Amino acid sequence: MDKKSLSERDICSKYITPAITAAGWDLHKQVREEVSFTKGRIIVRGKLHSRGQARRADYILYHQPNLPIAVIEAKDNKHSLGAGMQQALGYAESLDVPFVFSSNGDGFLFHDRSGTGSQVETTLSLDQFPNPDELWQRYCQWKGLDAPARHKVEAPYYDDGSGYTPRYYQMNAINRTVEAVARGQERILLVMATGTGKTYTAFQIIWRLWKSGQKKRILFLADRNILVDQTKTKDFKPFGPAMTKIAKRQIDKSYEIYLSLYQAVTGAEEDQNIYKQFSRDFFDLIIIDECHRGSAAADSAWREILDYFSSATHIGLTATPKETKEVSSSTYFGEPVYSYSLKQGIEDGFLAPYKVVRIDFDKDLQGWRPPKGMRDKHGELIEDRIYDLKDMDRHLVIEARTWTVAAKVTEFLKATDPYQKTIIFCDDIDHAERMRSALFNLNPERIAENRKYVMRITGDDQEGKAELDNFINPEQRYPVIATTSKLLTTGVDAQTCKLIVLDQHIKSMTEFKQIIGRGTRINEDYGKYWFTIMDFKKATELFADPAFDGEPVVIYSPEGDQTPVPPDSPLDDEDGIVDGGDWLPEGDETDGEEGGKKRIKYVIDSVPIYVIAERVQYYGPDGKLITESLRDYTRTCVHKQFASLDDFLRLWSSAEQKKAIIDELAAQGVMWEALAEEVEAKRGQALDPFDLICHIAFDQPPLTRKERAEQVKKRNYFGKYSGAARQVLEALLDKYADTGIEHIEDIRILQLDPFRQIGAPMELVRAFGDRAGYEKALHELETELYAS
Repeated sequence: MDKKSLSERDICSKYITPAITAAGWDLHKQVREEVSFTKGRIIVRGKLHSRGQARRADYILYHQPNLPIAVIEAKDNKHSLGAGMQQALGYAESLDVPFVFSSNGDGFLFHDRSGTGSQVETTLSLDQFPNPDELWQRYCQWKGLDAPARHKVEAPYYDDGSGYTPRYYQMNAINRTVEAVARGQERILLVMATGTGKTYTAFQIIWRLWKSGQKKRILFLADRNILVDQTKTKDFKPFGPAMTKIAKRQIDKSYEIYLSLYQAVTGAEEDQNIYKQFSRDFFDLIIIDECHRGSAAADSAWREILDYFSSATHIGLTATPKETKEVSSSTYFGEPVYSYSLKQGIEDGFLAPYKVVRIDFDKDLQGWRPPKGMRDKHGELIEDRIYDLKDMDRHLVIEARTWTVAAKVTEFLKATDPYQKTIIFCDDIDHAERMRSALFNLNPERIAENRKYVMRITGDDQEGKAELDNFINPEQRYPVIATTSKLLTTGVDAQTCKLIVLDQHIKSMTEFKQIIGRGTRINEDYGKYWFTIMDFKKATELFADPAFDGEPVVIYSPEGDQTPVPPDSPLDDEDGIVDGGDWLPEGDETDGEEGGKKRIKYVIDSVPIYVIAERVQYYGPDGKLITESLRDYTRTCVHKQFASLDDFLRLWSSAEQKKAIIDELAAQGVMWEALAEEVEAKRGQALDPFDLICHIAFDQPPLTRKERAEQVKKRNYFGKYSGAARQVLEALLDKYADTGIEHIEDIRILQLDPFRQIGAPMELVRAFGDRAGYEKALHELETELYAS
């Protein structure tokens, strides 16, 4: 057998896998092959999306399930021993494993990231592969785990029998936390972007520590009732009768897992602090969800609880750690043991990318000064000064402005999907109510269908709050639009929210990230792959802040009567000016108050508002601004793959199936459908992907599919065939002209008309001798098609 003729999978099965098993690795419990650990970034262009390539490791080796310690990257024997090392090192960094191997079947190149060996890289023969105990001992040395700690980190994960395993970053977060506890660390911080499964991660941490007996009584604290209820009925459900929710200010000390709203155990008066009914050492572990909202501040109610139970291990969970002069998450918890950012989540394809529609009004940017002695709608004398964006809806209410925002939102929904879940963030409860009313008046048909099409969901409105579960439930159509102030900022799992509207002054980066997080969840079952942000108060200028770690795929600001739906092709323009805005306190803000102080608010019903600004900007995967058209983007993608036209022609002609090249370019972000639509609209006839590439990337004059088919007919290519074989090839050529190369490469086409009128699929294949003869004839036909 010629080793160099073997495929990569043959090298794996004949050389690498036997070497691993000979070293003592259990194939069923410790070895996984071809492990896809990301999903592939969602690439948005215009109205379409595609997925990039998922990252896939050839082998991952585990000490035990969900505790990975090594990665192996395989190559065929035409490659050198270490050809896969750089690729494997990238995987190892992501998977948080120290031992990395590359192999071509001759042996292994071994890279030790742990620093526990005498050399960083060594060459091993096939029979020198390390055994599981050796790598585990070195892993523990790398992690600083002594003998008692090693036993603790081996505590098993919860397994429901479905085969579901945590995502790689969740596994990293769980293992890092359990290892920190095993080493005796008492204050631990986990930073994970909204939508990445913090609560599920917390559940697995608690399960492992609880089941192993390291932590016997656990308190899970959250600041929103819906968070506690969701946690109890979903992620924490396996705890069953060992779990309780602290409610009605009553304590039962017979449980082991306690869930609580922190307001349920604290109060303004000393006798209301019911947590003091527990002894100070009652809890071994306290998990603080959304810990940026209180626990980081030395004078907060949460810190009161944490100080009382200071002997327990405290683990903080947040998407947005606070670092200000007054509040610091890291000062209390220390540096995060693990972080998984929004940017990384989007890159991996676990979080939804987003577009930004920016809409600027004349009075916001140019300012407005009242005529001398002007009174507002309620008879209040308006202070004589210039009012601009920072005053809108806080000190000055221009009713036409609220109406125009509502009109733009309505226009967007009508042009895309009137039933896509939408959250509109307003400055206060009064603003949220005015927005609800305007949307009611602008959507009479929808309201006639169901009055709950638009609902105000704020802390003071019981009917609105009662509809929150329906709003976040993908199976419930209504409510569609939720107007709110602060209630939906954090912890609301709105999986199908496709539109977030910002008509709120936002200066806090923490709050901004939390709001953006309402839309980052992906729900493929309901077609949610990306979402749109409509910004009316320049909040998205915070994208430019270095503290923000996820970039939008497009920024668009319509002007005048232009539609708020971003066009498929972006325009060149410049960024706007950052407006500071005002920081808002957490929790719903009531009308007429600002940080607890009386705020003067003038209401004007006689001043018109006009849209004046437009910008369109795309952001690429690296966060750099892209101002190129779909054609330019395609040209860039193709040139990354092919240095010249000759390189492209060489690969195209040698490919067994052209579909493989088409799919590969699609994975890189080439939107074939949108591209064909744009080019063919100018030419009037359908083009093959081959011609689209040659024309757009290499400036070659294209031929239509029909023109290519006609050229083949003129060359009398079919002369050497007769009978059914000739009929099949002529029909394939016609099918190519109608539907393209991908369809004729699929042998199942023989089951369709007009082929089945010629004969059964097996008969048609036999007309060429056998399947190999049929495939050879098809390949020759393709060669003829692209001969020119």
